[in-house]
Amino acid sequence: MTVRTRAELAEVPGVASDRDAATRDFVFNHTMLRVKDPRASLDFYTRVLGFTLARKVDFEQAGFSLYFLVLVDAAAALPDADEARREWLAQQRGVLELTHNHGTEAQEGPVYHDGNSEPRGFGHICVSVPDIRAACARFEALAVPFQKRLSDGSMKSIAFIKDPDGYWVEIIQPAPLD
Repeated sequence: MTVRTRAELAEVPGVASDRDAATRDFVFNHTMLRVKDPRASLDFYTRVLGFTLARKVDFEQAGFSLYFLVLVDAAAALPDADEARREWLAQQRGVLELTHNHGTEAQEGPVYHDGNSEPRGFGHICVSVPDIRAACARFEALAVPFQKRLSDGSMKSIAFIKDPDGYWVEIIQPAPLD
């Protein structure tokens, strides 16, 4: 049964009745995806989806690099100094962290499980767009692979595209479609 009211949401089994005051200032900051080829992934997330690279950190001895991306206008929002950007990023919502384990780009075939085949686990991330039809037409023109087009299935108001590692990105439009 779909829950339709806030009162019904509070009755869902397992939901705490009140938010603990100790969690009042908690912010969901980021999701991390492991990527095989950072160049391909950065191209997808910056050029195709419009993310801005806000920070890159290399851990040479440990053999990995981190790339932090946000959907903001870099010129208007990003502090210039690395430490200031690190602090700024810790306050943001919806940050995407891409982790590249050095050497994976040389491996044949998929390196990471996308979560959408057995055994299922992680499913997708989601990006809201102001005009889903225009966004999907742009993705088509850019030859972005689709998992689900607007015309597929019964849910005609959402689409799913795939990033270079096969992770699904749901595309939604906040306002109802005409």
